Amino acid sequence: MTAIERSRTVAVVGAGTMGQGIAQVALLAGHHVLIYDIDAALAADGVGIVQDRVERMAAKGRLDPAEAEETARRITAADALEDLAGAALVIEAVVENVGIKQTLFAALEEVVAPDALLATNTSSLSVTELAAGLAHPGRFLGLHFFNPAPLLPLVEVVSGSATDPAAAERAYRTVLGWGKTPVRCADTPGFIVNRIARPFYAEAFAVYEEQGADPATIDAVLRESGGFKMGPFALTDLIGQDVNEAVTRSVWESFFRSPKFTPSLAQRRLVQSGRLGRKSGHGWYPYGPDAAAAQPHTAGPEEAPDKVTVVGDLGPAAELADLLEEAGIAVTSTAHGGPYIQLPGEGQLVLADGKTSVEFTDVVYFDLALDYRGATRIALSASADTGERTLSEAIGLFQKLGKQVSVIGDVPGMIVARTVAMLIDLTADAVARGVASAEDIDTAMRLGVNYPLGPSEWHGRLGRDWAYDLLHHLDERCPGGRYAPSLALFKLGYEAGDDDQDDTGDDA
Repeated sequence: MTAIERSRTVAVVGAGTMGQGIAQVALLAGHHVLIYDIDAALAADGVGIVQDRVERMAAKGRLDPAEAEETARRITAADALEDLAGAALVIEAVVENVGIKQTLFAALEEVVAPDALLATNTSSLSVTELAAGLAHPGRFLGLHFFNPAPLLPLVEVVSGSATDPAAAERAYRTVLGWGKTPVRCADTPGFIVNRIARPFYAEAFAVYEEQGADPATIDAVLRESGGFKMGPFALTDLIGQDVNEAVTRSVWESFFRSPKFTPSLAQRRLVQSGRLGRKSGHGWYPYGPDAAAAQPHTAGPEEAPDKVTVVGDLGPAAELADLLEEAGIAVTSTAHGGPYIQLPGEGQLVLADGKTSVEFTDVVYFDLALDYRGATRIALSASADTGERTLSEAIGLFQKLGKQVSVIGDVPGMIVARTVAMLIDLTADAVARGVASAEDIDTAMRLGVNYPLGPSEWHGRLGRDWAYDLLHHLDERCPGGRYAPSLALFKLGYEAGDDDQDDTGDDA
């Protein structure tokens, strides 16, 4: 199936920010573009805004002036839906309301040619439900662009239950030809990005609600250890707490209130108080000219031990042995037992595994890092029973490696580790249910929300049983189903030849 020819018209219904952005993408790809809005003045304004952007591109040398002039002439406002009759593709970007969208598409179906594709840019509504009542639902699908559409490359190509595979393929090829990166997705709550991304917010909020750490510390750990571009508290302040919570609540309700997607009570209270983030002047953080930037908890200097013993295979943290030696710390290794780092004071330093420090005599947990060499901050957790010397040695050891250290509460799974494990689990489950391929999910999460790695890429790096074991331990300590590993994740461990899922980390 080939892409829609550049000689064919593309129409956009809805002249708001998203409509303008999608129209600009299609226009620069070479199509004649029509913008229609129920408010004719908005449609005219939308055309003018896109034309101004094209002119600015020419002024900056990104378009030849003659090409820019010709391009600007190819976008016009439509006075009525009937003017869209010649469009090969109509993309809707109106208010997120099922009734309004269904009425619109029923009217469009009476206007456009039989071979025209009809697409919705919805980010949260069911493509299958929107197609209900159409005489020809096979040509209807979702094309979910991300804002700002001209800049962000990702487009989710969503097939509803009745979408013809040929129509989805034609839309995919068209978007690819526009210079975007399309990913294929079945019609599921949240599609790919808004479904898979829920733990990035939820686990951070859970650590906060469990009194594990404050927002600034959690954000800093996820950025400086996990490699995420923004922490979830700052990001939801930017998005808007009401918007982010509404998406979370919508996905939760759509999955029949599955504990995997349970919303945060702390975020609910924030919304109820009117603290919606940057737009209201206060969210998790205060904003405004007099607002002081929140600082993460950072431990004071401690003396590093001069020697340690690495017991067993540290797995995802194996590179620490080399880093310690490079820092001048004598490292002895033993293959039996563990995995942990034995400190001189007889305490143990253990990679987050879903258990808690209080369960052991003298253990400090350390969090997962995307790259221990490049990480600039490491989180540690200890219980009230952890020896002062053990905690001091653990802090000093990582400071010797040039890391800032944040000591948090005795939270099972810590911060980065439990977040990554949940992302891996939701991805494995989505792939097993035919939502999307692992490759498309990885692409969507890297391009749609700027993750440092796709969940399946992370899974491959950490080992096939790592996420399962951590979640299994978390589920034992926090029962209720939220952390119960999916059947898909369980099977992945067996497919990789791991026939014992329960013994990792039991010596800690």
